[in-house]
Amino acid sequence: MSNTIHPTALISDKAQLGKGNDIGAFVIIEDDVIIGDNNTFLSGVVLKSGTRIENNNKIHEHAVIGGLPQDLGFDAATSSFVKMGNKNTLREFVTIHRASQENEATSLGNENYLMAQVHIAHDCQLENNVVIAPNTGLGGFVTVEDKAFISGGVMIHQFVHIGSLAMLGGNAKITQDVLPYMMADGNPAQISGLNKVGLRRAGFKTKDIKVLKKAYQLVFNNDSKLEQRLSELSKLSDDGHASAQHLVSFIQASKRGFHRDKA
Repeated sequence: MSNTIHPTALISDKAQLGKGNDIGAFVIIEDDVIIGDNNTFLSGVVLKSGTRIENNNKIHEHAVIGGLPQDLGFDAATSSFVKMGNKNTLREFVTIHRASQENEATSLGNENYLMAQVHIAHDCQLENNVVIAPNTGLGGFVTVEDKAFISGGVMIHQFVHIGSLAMLGGNAKITQDVLPYMMADGNPAQISGLNKVGLRRAGFKTKDIKVLKKAYQLVFNNDSKLEQRLSELSKLSDDGHASAQHLVSFIQASKRGFHRDKA
């Protein structure tokens, strides 16, 4: 199957295109771009050098992918990338910048949904099935795990780690890590409980949620030191509860600390 290319699109002879792509009016595809199969690029999309896109993605009007990092120390001669997996949807005016480090990539996994005017800065890592609502910005080196939901107007500080199935409320100010399975909201953000709706939608059973409730109580019980609480939490993971083990691993790996609850 050949590609469908609007006559006003500007595509470098050095770009590599797969098959079945639909390239709309005034799309610009620069030299060092590699595209897989069956992607749709609507009017005004710009794919900058260093962009790598796999299959079945849909990018809406005026999104810009692969722009230079907004890093004052960045050397424009650095070879870096944006890498996107499969079945992602990027709505109007989304911007994703390539990595700031040599041979590194800002990356999106599969089936992510980024709504209008979302900004993904250099060196961010989005896993799979992440939803980000309009006018949200991610600073550099942010990691977002599977199935996180980030509401509109959220600002996320550089180097922050957002856990799987976390839910961030609208206009939240996120300056520290957000633990998996939790809800965070406010300015400054605080944890307001488990993301029960998201957990149920993800297939967590009542017994699984009960384990996470116990884990929540352990993590945010300020009557003991964090090391003691993690030891208790590890016992839950020793009983075969993978979600508890993920919480332990996440907390142990946290470099910025994590947002606490309202208590």
